[in-house]
Amino acid sequence: MPEWLALTLEGIVVGVFILIMYAVLAIILIYMERKVCAAFQCRIGPNRVGGKGGLLQVPADVIKILTKEIITLKNADRFLYNLAPFLVILASILTFSCLPWNKGGEILHMNIGIFFVLAASSIGVLGILLAGWSSNSKYTLIGAVRSGAMIISYELSIGICVLTMVVLSGTMDIQAIVANQADGWNLFKGHIIAIAAFIIYLIAGNAEANRGPFDLAEAEQELTAGYHTEYSGMHFGFFYLAEYLNLFITAGIATTLFLGGWMPLHISGLDGFNQVMDFIPGIVWFVGKTFAVVFLLMWIRWTFPRLRIDQVLTLEWKYLMPVSLVVLLLMTVCKVFGLVF
Repeated sequence: MPEWLALTLEGIVVGVFILIMYAVLAIILIYMERKVCAAFQCRIGPNRVGGKGGLLQVPADVIKILTKEIITLKNADRFLYNLAPFLVILASILTFSCLPWNKGGEILHMNIGIFFVLAASSIGVLGILLAGWSSNSKYTLIGAVRSGAMIISYELSIGICVLTMVVLSGTMDIQAIVANQADGWNLFKGHIIAIAAFIIYLIAGNAEANRGPFDLAEAEQELTAGYHTEYSGMHFGFFYLAEYLNLFITAGIATTLFLGGWMPLHISGLDGFNQVMDFIPGIVWFVGKTFAVVFLLMWIRWTFPRLRIDQVLTLEWKYLMPVSLVVLLLMTVCKVFGLVF
């Protein structure tokens, strides 16, 4: 087989695999969100509708969204209107491809992997801004501007927290960051500084994914549905899928940077316990930790009320941003003087 044909077939197989995983994880996360929501707010619907345990509701929603008509707005910028959902999906898939599921088990691997993740994830805000502007609607435009201002603001805190872990690990290679946690997860090796960075990352990551209490772009009481009000069918489905996969990606990056990624839990002095932990496959560790963080983020969403736009930006620029800079400075000083493991 010619080399070009082999590479082409490999690319097609990998692409199909990514899309299948993308869809399966989205369905799991949607079902999980409904069950968590039902548990936290004592809702009966998600536990009863659609058969036993509500299992049939998600497939029904999938069939409905696949069969819905994709409308075309009369006065919209059609090219940008149709391009926006694909930009959001592209950013999500590129970032998703960098997650280290196991040792050597990521699709995209490079020595500046975590830098690439930050760059690729930033593409999504372009899709949101284009969606709001090209729809020629004041509601979508306000939602897009809100979302753009919030995402760009909180990206700074996320980047600084990621840089803090890069300083601790001494590398931007995602697999190397995980390998450096073989003798202890960064959350414990970095002590209070790493814990502070972890908390800031979770708050900023929740805002980056446009999830409550930061879901101002989709404030239904004010903006109908925000930047995707004028979208229907699978165009809306792309935005919907991207939100849930961005939630998983946020949790996956948190797991990689702070919780050891696919590394098992090791406790110094307990050799028997450590050997048992080593029998558990790395992919099980990664998925388990990631879903634990996903549950924590869902817990936050269904606990706190939505913030106002001024409160959202004040939280970032007045509190999170300065604190994250102090955390980075402290981690740098500790690393230089050997005060962290």
